[in-house]
Amino acid sequence: MAETAHLPRASAQTGEHPRPQLLRERWTDLDGTWQLGLVPAGAPSPRGLWRGSDLTQRAGFERDVVVPYPPESAASGVGEQGPFAELWYRRGLRLRDVAGAEALGEGARLVLRFGAVDHGARVWFDGQLVAEHTGGQTPFSADVTELLDADQLDLDLEHVLVVRAVDDARDPELPRGKQDWHDAPHAIWYRRTSGIWQTVWAEVVPAVSIEHLTWTTDLTGATVHLVAELSSTPVEPASLAVRLSLGADGDERVLAEAVVAVPGPAERGGPRVEVALAVPLLRHGQEREALLWSPEHPHLVDAQVRLLAGSPSSPGDELDAVASYLGMRSVGVGAGRLMLNGTPRTLRSVLDQGWWPDTHLAASAERLRTEAQLLADLGFDSVRIHQKVEDPRFLHWCDRLGITVWAETANAYAHTARAVSLLTAEWLEVVRRDASHPSVVAWVPLNESWGVQDVAACAGERAYATALAALTRALDPTRPVISNDGWEHTDSDVWTVHDYTDSGQVLLSRYGSPEAAAALVGVPSPSSPSARVTANGRRLRVAGGARGGDLPDEERPLVLSEFGGVRFTPGSSAPEGATWGYSTAWDADDFARRLGDLLGAANACVEAGGLVGWCYTQLADTLQEANGLVTEDRTPKLPLAQLRGLVTGELTGELTGERG
Repeated sequence: MAETAHLPRASAQTGEHPRPQLLRERWTDLDGTWQLGLVPAGAPSPRGLWRGSDLTQRAGFERDVVVPYPPESAASGVGEQGPFAELWYRRGLRLRDVAGAEALGEGARLVLRFGAVDHGARVWFDGQLVAEHTGGQTPFSADVTELLDADQLDLDLEHVLVVRAVDDARDPELPRGKQDWHDAPHAIWYRRTSGIWQTVWAEVVPAVSIEHLTWTTDLTGATVHLVAELSSTPVEPASLAVRLSLGADGDERVLAEAVVAVPGPAERGGPRVEVALAVPLLRHGQEREALLWSPEHPHLVDAQVRLLAGSPSSPGDELDAVASYLGMRSVGVGAGRLMLNGTPRTLRSVLDQGWWPDTHLAASAERLRTEAQLLADLGFDSVRIHQKVEDPRFLHWCDRLGITVWAETANAYAHTARAVSLLTAEWLEVVRRDASHPSVVAWVPLNESWGVQDVAACAGERAYATALAALTRALDPTRPVISNDGWEHTDSDVWTVHDYTDSGQVLLSRYGSPEAAAALVGVPSPSSPSARVTANGRRLRVAGGARGGDLPDEERPLVLSEFGGVRFTPGSSAPEGATWGYSTAWDADDFARRLGDLLGAANACVEAGGLVGWCYTQLADTLQEANGLVTEDRTPKLPLAQLRGLVTGELTGELTGERG
């Protein structure tokens, strides 16, 4: 197979591309200064803003905003907290500034892509509606080619792009996560992130293009499977060529190659192509181990995917080409263990809110890289992004650094037909978007019964939690699913529990042996009404909850997926009561002792077999929550080496449970 020299090496990219597992040679970043119109909550919707083609007429767009930062944030240049009924964005776009635009006169297509717009979005191009999307955490696109005059293409003509975002801060049915519905942050909720909050970009793509890739690995069968989705079905015969390789140019080792036919208009399959690539090296001992992805050895395999004219036996010109990467690994549960590549695995994890004081839930590419690096530097091998779907560029760095991820979504607060519909649709888009990242090792659609507060008593809420887990497995049967993290599980492959005791001895008494952990797992019965209740007073598993698969309860592993939460505010001038945690350290020595007590106990529970892992709350201070290991600006509260030693167990504290 001939080499495609112009494709980047996806496993060694800069981390700036918004879709790190589907790279083309050229793309155009549309972030930066846009015009902005803010409609306060309760104000009437403006009329006709999408029609304005004269960018010098600012009526309705009186502000400037730096995209992709939300207008509530300081980085946006606006810094208004709202709440807003609507947010209107506008900018000009000249084709001369779009990479590859000269090909538009030759049948190529111009696609505008949006990483995430919270919550509902409409997009107009030159006054014509080109896209509508619901879901504040998932990507969408708009093909605007039909609005261009391909016969007389004017590269200097200024086109106008308008985006309207609707994000009702008071609506409990929206998947909002920890965005506050109050005007000011309270308790555990934070300032809002409204409107555009991930990158907007443009791509010029061929008439038929590669739109989405899903990679899975069958280690037993020594095979990599690819499902490639095309933008449309080719009219003429076409083929898909795939190559997997290791190493950089000049020192590349090809692992597998395949060329398959693309289904035509009269064939089943439509614009979907399935490819199976045999990887013989996965059958051999040392060579196999050198290929597998793990936190200790996060090996990534580069991929080139090319769409070619003609049949596999007689391929012709290249129609499209993208670079991608994958990690070869398997994840599973059984015999009370988490399994990675068939080997028992434990977790040292941390809860990360993915929130910054100057950008809120949004983040630059560089900030996403440094966040992942901070996790690695602190000694964590896993992270739980909490009540948020993180930018794919963060997952890319977790792929490269060997940090496993529990992928979660923002939850709603109400249980209604609309709330169920909104979260389900968005969650399925999340799973589809992130399924190829080797770092993602578990799916978490619900947390602490948010949006299903009566799940123990309400059959409809139990059915909802169970159905979400089943739908997740239907899209991706290769990873464990946690139906409701923390307690009241209905259909989880892993038991998880949240416990904010401030005593290491209490943790040891509850989870310090397989027998102690087993006492927490099971079905409540009338004869033991107080048994099997979590520290929060809720049962670990609700009666009547269905379970997927045939795995017995006692063979599902137990993870302490939230604990700790020690408040420590070195150098803070915040007034008494303005910040909080689940317990409080009075100075650095006390903070180190408390961390050593809790982390040491959690590590001891793992060593004793009561737990298979833990997730400390939390990485960084977030507004009033001052229980981070680092401050809001990611400054460690203790020397980094000391924090790392406490996390990894190289340094231990007294497990006395005493408090001075």
